[in-house]
Amino acid sequence: CAKREKLTERKPSKDVCGYPLSIFFIVVNEFCERFSYYGMRAVLVLYFKHFLQWDDDLATSIYHTFVALCYLTPILGAIVADSWLGKFKTIVYLSIVYTIGQVAMAVSAVHDITDSNRDGTPDNMTFHVALSMVGLFLIALGTGGIKPCVAAFGGDQFSEHQDKQRRTFFSVFYLCINGGSLLSTIITPILRGQECGIYSQQKCYSLAFGVPAALMVVALVVFIVGSGMYYKAEPEGNIMLDVCKCIGFAINNRYRHRSNQYPRRQHWMDWAEEKYDKLLIAQIKMVLKVLFLYIPLPMFWTLFDQKGSRWTLQATTMNGYFGKLVIQPDQMQIFNPILILTLVPIMDSVIYPLIKKCGFNFTPLKRMTVGMFLAAMAFVCAALVQVEIDKTLPVFPSASQSQLKLLNMGSSAVTVNLPGNESLTLNAAQASDKYFTFETEQIIVSVGSPGMTQAIFLKRKSRQTLLIPSVISNEWLLTQDLTCKPGQGNNEIRFVNGMNMPVNVTTSAVDLGLIEPFYYSTYSTIKNGETKFSLLSGSQSCEYIKDFGFGGSYTFFIPSTFVFGPDCQDSITVVEDIEPNSVHMALQIPQYFFITAGEVMFSVTGLEFSYSQAPSNMKAVLQAGWLFTVAIGNFIVLIVAEIAKLPNKWAEYVLFASLLVLVCIIFSTMAYFYTYIDPSEIEDQFSKKVDEDEDDKDKREKAEIKMTASHVSLQRAPGESEKNV
Repeated sequence: CAKREKLTERKPSKDVCGYPLSIFFIVVNEFCERFSYYGMRAVLVLYFKHFLQWDDDLATSIYHTFVALCYLTPILGAIVADSWLGKFKTIVYLSIVYTIGQVAMAVSAVHDITDSNRDGTPDNMTFHVALSMVGLFLIALGTGGIKPCVAAFGGDQFSEHQDKQRRTFFSVFYLCINGGSLLSTIITPILRGQECGIYSQQKCYSLAFGVPAALMVVALVVFIVGSGMYYKAEPEGNIMLDVCKCIGFAINNRYRHRSNQYPRRQHWMDWAEEKYDKLLIAQIKMVLKVLFLYIPLPMFWTLFDQKGSRWTLQATTMNGYFGKLVIQPDQMQIFNPILILTLVPIMDSVIYPLIKKCGFNFTPLKRMTVGMFLAAMAFVCAALVQVEIDKTLPVFPSASQSQLKLLNMGSSAVTVNLPGNESLTLNAAQASDKYFTFETEQIIVSVGSPGMTQAIFLKRKSRQTLLIPSVISNEWLLTQDLTCKPGQGNNEIRFVNGMNMPVNVTTSAVDLGLIEPFYYSTYSTIKNGETKFSLLSGSQSCEYIKDFGFGGSYTFFIPSTFVFGPDCQDSITVVEDIEPNSVHMALQIPQYFFITAGEVMFSVTGLEFSYSQAPSNMKAVLQAGWLFTVAIGNFIVLIVAEIAKLPNKWAEYVLFASLLVLVCIIFSTMAYFYTYIDPSEIEDQFSKKVDEDEDDKDKREKAEIKMTASHVSLQRAPGESEKNV
């Protein structure tokens, strides 16, 4: 016992401006850790889609599985810290695991590791998938495991007379969380947009994951450096385990006494009275009452966490130009921390006091209900935005269809007859305005007057362009066109050479190579913004400039009449195969506003409500229950998406909004019948009752002693003195 007292004795710590010096290390650690986590998570779904080549549904499913694990592991971290290692060692050990996971993610994104043919695409995708999954598991274990420890460890550093400083610390701690989230959401998408590689230049996911890994190393080092200044409380046993054991005993005892011959008890937890203290049972009853209210809450998180998956994927089909500023799809998430930092003080100092002045009793549960409704409205906004996006998306061929576009490479107009369509006149060096859809693999095409007819064989579920030569009797070429929107907001371009001499086309980033006469190049990826093309043929050259948007596909045709020189800009024909993104990303701002306003009213209020309704020694239990609702919410995304299988994304958004409105109604009904309590008063009543019972016990013992003394006095032998007795 003496040894234990020595270990847990609080050492006097150095104070700076009234605050323990040790908390500055904890604050810096939290900022770097949150930067690391949110930075990695901001680009994660795009990494799945564009590096690992997964489709939208699989990318979304793995993303939400990862987030769910991040909110399940806090329970494990709390048990380890309270029962075994203590908070300090738990943070250090799991931070090492966390760092290894971040490094594994950075290594998994280096495409050159398995790119043996140096074409920019990994040849062994299994290696990258396996390493990234191991990395994500370690990150989930690390970030979740330290989540319940860091804030509590910071609070432990303050002595009893530093209540004001402790409250300020938690405010700064929350600010660091949002500050790290904000900066990382701005920076890591920029890093992802860079191009890097040893043999071929590709999107730099390794850098986007590498910087968060470096920040996690900094977080770990800073935390360890402050080791000698920390107050490290010894583990005192895990209250969550005690709660689980008590509940388990009550259930088991009730089952063993299920016969009608045993009298019923007021509450099923009362069946634990044979073994456990009545105060503990009363505290568990209070916790269960709140946990019952938690049952509908996961649906809010189902919608909330889709801002990092579905909404990011939605942004990839939108226009990110904000004047001269270009916003990447994964950078749209910055509106969440910005709005949080703005709305929290506005709600606390303006909105809530104003509602109170109006005489409306805006209780915490009512705030949470409104927050859920606002989140549903956010998804209604997302559905409306998706409808606008769908209007601009091309209609690609189904599995039984083929699509064909026509390009006249000649210097004079031609008439083309396609089956099932009216005659079409194509001017010189021009293409048809649209793709023609056919249900059969073979069609008969007639060109010219008098016409020349050929049988064209089309591939199902594909788009192709028929290159009509200037001399109709020459070979007709079919190109393979794109059947999906270019990813990550990039553009896909190719050149068709209609001249009788080869042309070399290059840019500062891409070399399209030498294009033979009457032939075409393969597709090349071009980023948004202005791009300068250099066209070379022998000693002749031309500079062609094109300003690209997001997500378009283009065919540039060099006609037979093309003349090299300073005036060649207008001689090239631009064919827009896939329209660039035209719906602006600014349309996502309302849905981010609603989801963030909902978060402020739901999440912040929910934590406050849980804290106020929890017994003094079980606030960690309710915190674990709250985090568990986040995990369940992310699993619901997977279940609903798999069961629904809706073909239209807007319909999926409406489905989620409808489910949350339904849950909102259920929760409001439950909240109506909830009675607010003061746990401290209930605990005081039990303490008072225990004191009274102890007083009664003392009185009974004194009375028994007095009666015994009187009885002995009456029974003593004659002449025996009372003193001897």
